[in-house]
Amino acid sequence: MKLFKMKKYTKDESGAVTVDWVVLTAALVIIGGLVISIIRAGLLDASSAINETLVDSATTLRGAS
Repeated sequence: MKLFKMKKYTKDESGAVTVDWVVLTAALVIIGGLVISIIRAGLLDASSAINETLVDSATTLRGAS
């Protein structure tokens, strides 16, 4: 009887599917983190440029009044 249960256990693939999903999810999280880190640098540069433009505009407007 135990041999029959062991054969059934070794043919069960539900654990393997779970491992596949865990690996895929981990890969997506890592890729998402890499994309965010790449985009973050560009956004920081763009926000700095926008801030400089706004400060220059405010300075110009204060000088004109």
